Amino acid sequence: MAGLVGNLLILFFVFQNICLGFRSSLSVFKRYKETTRLLSNECPGSDRPVISVGLSDFALDIRMRGVTPKQSDTYLCMSVPLPVDDEAYVVDFKPHASMDTVHHMLLFGCNEPSSTENYWDCDKGTCKDKSNILYAWARNAPPTRLPKGVGFRVGGETGGRYFVLQVHYGDISAFRDKHKDCSGVTLHLTHQKQPLIAGMYLMMSVNTVIPPGEKVVDADIACHYKRFPMHLFAYRVHTHRLGKVVSGYRVRNGQWTLIGRQSPQLPQAFYPVEHPVDVSYDDILAARCVFSGEGRTTETHIGGTANDEMCNFYIMYYMEAKHAVSYMTCTQNMNPEMFRNIPQEANIPIPVKSDMLKMMHGHHEETKDTDKSSLLQQAKKEEGEILDQDFHIEEAVEWPGLDLKLGQVSGLALDPENNLVIFHRGDHVWDENSFDSKFVYQQRGLGPIEQNTIIVLNPSNAKLLNSVGKSLFYLPHGLSIDKNGNYWATDVALHQVFKLGANNKEPLLILGVALQPGSDKNHFCQPTDVAVDPITGSIYVSDGYCNSRIIQFSPNGLYMMQWGEGTETSLGRARPGQFRIPHSLALIPDFSQLCVADRENGRIQCFRLETGEFIREIKHKSFGRELFAVSYAPGGLLFAVNGMPYPGEAEPVQGFVMNFSTGEIIDTFIPVRKSFEMPHDVVASADKTVFVGDVHARAVWKFASTEKMEHRSVKKAGIEVQEIKESERIVEARLKNNPESTESLKKQEKQHLVQQTRTGVSFVLITTLLIIPVVVLLAILVFIRWRKTTVYGADGEHKLDSSSGRILGRLRGKGSGGLNLGNFFASHKGYSRKGFDRLSTEGSDQEKDEDDGTDSEEECSAPPPPSAPSSS
Repeated sequence: MAGLVGNLLILFFVFQNICLGFRSSLSVFKRYKETTRLLSNECPGSDRPVISVGLSDFALDIRMRGVTPKQSDTYLCMSVPLPVDDEAYVVDFKPHASMDTVHHMLLFGCNEPSSTENYWDCDKGTCKDKSNILYAWARNAPPTRLPKGVGFRVGGETGGRYFVLQVHYGDISAFRDKHKDCSGVTLHLTHQKQPLIAGMYLMMSVNTVIPPGEKVVDADIACHYKRFPMHLFAYRVHTHRLGKVVSGYRVRNGQWTLIGRQSPQLPQAFYPVEHPVDVSYDDILAARCVFSGEGRTTETHIGGTANDEMCNFYIMYYMEAKHAVSYMTCTQNMNPEMFRNIPQEANIPIPVKSDMLKMMHGHHEETKDTDKSSLLQQAKKEEGEILDQDFHIEEAVEWPGLDLKLGQVSGLALDPENNLVIFHRGDHVWDENSFDSKFVYQQRGLGPIEQNTIIVLNPSNAKLLNSVGKSLFYLPHGLSIDKNGNYWATDVALHQVFKLGANNKEPLLILGVALQPGSDKNHFCQPTDVAVDPITGSIYVSDGYCNSRIIQFSPNGLYMMQWGEGTETSLGRARPGQFRIPHSLALIPDFSQLCVADRENGRIQCFRLETGEFIREIKHKSFGRELFAVSYAPGGLLFAVNGMPYPGEAEPVQGFVMNFSTGEIIDTFIPVRKSFEMPHDVVASADKTVFVGDVHARAVWKFASTEKMEHRSVKKAGIEVQEIKESERIVEARLKNNPESTESLKKQEKQHLVQQTRTGVSFVLITTLLIIPVVVLLAILVFIRWRKTTVYGADGEHKLDSSSGRILGRLRGKGSGGLNLGNFFASHKGYSRKGFDRLSTEGSDQEKDEDDGTDSEEECSAPPPPSAPSSS
């Protein structure tokens, strides 16, 4: 019988733990409700922002939190987190707003709102990171309806985790009674995967100038479409006060098909595409904005203020889920001549009544739109990842690649398989005898380099995988690899750019004229680096030591545009767009930016890919006078290396890790083995592994995050101990061979010790928590065995079996039908209630008091689901 009772007790504890750990499918909504910021009681539905609708669907109510705007044209924003962690899809929108109080509403999706307040003035912005418009509502405009099977993807690994609602209160006369507004929108979301994913395509002019008094000015935008088919179902137009009409078209085989046409002075919501339009690979998307400069006395440019203008055409589309892209842009005019054939309707203004003009949107809304995109969604952060400010990288001292016999290492890259590719100069060197005063190479008699100049290594063990480039280059410099694995290399002696297949001996494409420096469209002068846009295939070349420009070419090598100029040293600080050796390129396709290491100006400049427009500068005192190279890693990290300090200057040569969004330096790093002499290039992978190539030291170092190095996957404890011993031997050897690095190693060992201490504490704590229940169970079983022996004697087991009903009755208590350990132990001599007195009834069984006539016990069950939202 003792075994039976023991088993019952064990089952009781297991069952109780299951009850305590159980969470129904609605628990996430309960948690969300508990953590949601308090809403005004005047807002309907504010007590239940999340409502279950069936097994896989739920509704999310997003409402202004009882606000009273103080002045007209107030823009207020508020955010709501997605209440689930996994992927979901927005399939419908239901607005809650009146045209008497609200001029328009916009709903954005992003990962980081601009503020954490209950609501804020939208002048602070909507989102800190990349955001998408999901929904728009305005006076007298129909709501957006998603076609069946179409949804905006949110949450998960790729979707946004916050919704930001922007409400424009136009005329506030409706608030004379000081009432509180709760306008907003209810989203219908589902966990069911949608076969079609919705997205946004933004067409925008960035360089239009409207002369004063000019009656008609056209702003044209056109781009080739180079993706999988998309289907258009809604559109939205936007300009400021001078816009008369905005029209968008698909052009296929010379045939213009209207997507949408509207006056920007009408409410700027998303309007349905009247006739279905699909867009296929190599179609052209074209848009025209018609302006009038009448009444202006100065030129009007594109910008975000009330006196500037905008020309935007938004397209809402859907694509098959496996090919879906959530956001695309077009800011260029690929073929101005084609607009001679634009339908005449695009040039005819749409009449707008004077009372509608009073309701027109001012500049505020697009200021918010521009905050999210900064004229193409300027990157505040990548792809939903929050950077760890304690991030730190150190040299991977076990990596054998440092011992390779190389020439001057000029370029590094990672191929699609994440293998390391090194570009070096073999037995050639660049010295004072290499060029004359006109930058013509003087050592042609040496011939091309006879060694393979491009070598491919396994990034883990430095094993040679492949090598190419023999008898092709004279003085290698920059290297990059496109998404197809093609090598793009520059040669400063030949003044050329080469495209090479990974296994091809002959170049696939050559730009520039061999051994002829120049500054026109067909010549380079010591080009330094090249980058290829993985989305458009456009080629960007930094040119170079004797030119100060960035040149864009089409995928097949046709000149498209250039930007940049030399730095006028007499004017002091270099201006945006000026270069003193644009030395290295980092292309960030997710944010449509190209960042340039402006070497002799000691800074990084970032530009918009499509236009070459300057976005920002990153410059720190610790860079010193020279910044040689820059590299971007997915996740929002920017890496760079600087040059040796000038005499009398203190800034050391080192590597930098920066937050791409803010430009803030997160970490710096230097090697342990050897020292940097002239680090010439840097490349970083998505897992934060970094390689640095040094042109003077003729070496390549590997660096990795300390977290990665300290948590290597080791299957056997013996191997792990051996690795620790090996690590200790390496540290001792380094101390002996490199006494100047003692302080650095002490710092590293201290960090490692702290990490080990934390790990040890965590292990002890977890072990203790696991052992306690086992000890308690054993104590109970021992106690029962003792009772059997002392009370029933030798026949105790049989007597216990025959009286099991009485024993279980005592265990249950007085007619409760439940298991009550307090009453069971209280029936024995010498028992004290100490330790069993009621502390909390939450999540555990309530015990009855001595004078209580009943036992109260919480039942292990799921809470009833809340009611579905009303259809009103």
